[in-house]
Formats: sequence, C-alpha cells, structure tokens
Amino acid sequence: MKKIATVVAAASLVQALASSVIAADLVTTYQAPEADARDGVKIGILTCDIGGGVGYVLGSAKSVDCVFSPTSGSEAQDRYTGAIRKLGVDVGFTTRGRIVWAVFAPTTGYHHGSLGGLYQGASAEATLVAGVGANILVGGTSGSVHLQTLSVTGQLGLNVAATGTSMTLTPQG
Repeated sequence: MKKIATVVAAASLVQALASSVIAADLVTTYQAPEADARDGVKIGILTCDIGGGVGYVLGSAKSVDCVFSPTSGSEAQDRYTGAIRKLGVDVGFTTRGRIVWAVFAPTTGYHHGSLGGLYQGASAEATLVAGVGANILVGGTSGSVHLQTLSVTGQLGLNVAATGTSMTLTPQG
C-alpha cells in the first residue's frame, strides 16, 4: 500500500511541476513579439522563481530570483533579486512558483539594472497541489521600463489569495 501511495504522490508531483511550467509558458505564447503602440517595444523576458512560503491570512512575503533575457540575443542575461509582498486575503502555503513577464521599453535597447525598482498592483491565485495566478503590476525605475500588465504564475502548494501586491527588484552583479 505504501508503494501505491508513493507512486501516486510522485505522479502528482510530476503533474504539478508540468502544470506550473505550462502556466508560466502561457505568457510567452500569447504575447505578440512586435511593438505595441500602447506598451512600447518588447525588449525581453523576465523569468522569476518565487520562494515558498506561508500566507498568514492578511498577507505574505516571498523572495524572488529573476533572470532577464533580452530579445536581441546579443546581450548577456541580467540577474535580479527581490521580494514579492502581498496584503489581503492570503491563506495557505506554496513550495515554489515561477512567473514570466514580457518586458517593454519606450525604445529598443536595454541597460544593466534598468528593471530595478518597485512594482505595485494586485494578484489573484488558487492552488490545490498545482495552481495558477494572475498578477497585474506596474512600476519600475522612473516608469521608463515596465513589465507586461498581466502575467500568469505557476506554483505548487495549497493556497488561495486575492491581494494588493508589491514586488521589489534589485540588480545583481
């Protein structure tokens, strides 16, 4: 009986991991690669791994480790660290998560550290083993470079959240 339970648990974990990767990849599949008059020019993708944590009914704080990959391909990847904080209904726990953002600027090009700053907005998540969330965050350094308005999060755990959200990013290296 223990073997069956172990196999079922392993299969659930594999399915959860696959679901979170697929959820994170949804962002890049529906986003048009060309310039958008409203959002500026797409200059790359920011992928953030979100640390696990517990929602304490009124909020949570989790670490983020991010990598910016420019669309030009000629520039090296840029790393950021920071925190994502939520204030509102946040009940449960998550073991890890991933969020992928398309990054826009008023013109082409990117300078090291340009994504550093504070982003604010709202999040909604639902997780039962594997789950997804939506994030609407706006901000950054002087508002000159911004993340796409809406992103999808893939995560593992047991959690329900509807919160006001802030994320800080600090350039590394």
